[in-house]
Amino acid sequence: MNKAELIDEIQKIKGENCTKACAERSLDAVLQAIISGVAKTGSVQLIGFGTFSVTTRAARMGVNPKTKTQIHIPASKSVKFRVGTKFKSVAK
Repeated sequence: MNKAELIDEIQKIKGENCTKACAERSLDAVLQAIISGVAKTGSVQLIGFGTFSVTTRAARMGVNPKTKTQIHIPASKSVKFRVGTKFKSVAK
């Protein structure tokens, strides 16, 4: 499912009073709230769905595939998602 299909699904769930633009604004608001929450607190937990959290990746050595020389990859932060139990049970 891509974003357009997700917007269509939201529109169906919300009913006839919801336009496609309304569904898109709703989705965008939820995604922006998750991004802001992770940026502020480091994690966003949606019970039954999952948890978005910031993880730190340590610095490491890598290999440039083109030249085969070793390169230093600096430490970085990334966001990971852990699936909630309710969501996990649906996927089985």
